[in-house]
Amino acid sequence: MTRAADLSLYHFDACPFCVRVRRALDRLGVEVELCDVQDEPRHMAALVAARGKRTVPVLRIAGADGRDQWMPESSDIVKYLERRFGAA
Repeated sequence: MTRAADLSLYHFDACPFCVRVRRALDRLGVEVELCDVQDEPRHMAALVAARGKRTVPVLRIAGADGRDQWMPESSDIVKYLERRFGAA
């Protein structure tokens, strides 16, 4: 399993789009911080503060410069993960 310390997935368990992203992470053998927005109000607050929206899944990519990129949309997240962690 590869630990991606710069990635956090904002999600909740029953969301089918979130399930799609979590399955991709499992298939690719990637471990990220999971931020459940239903169980942890601080995660929802961080998501809304950053994006102005409550929709999930969203992948937070921590930049080396200290700026975070917030990537919504399960299909975009899966494509990013496959590009970054998939076999060449």
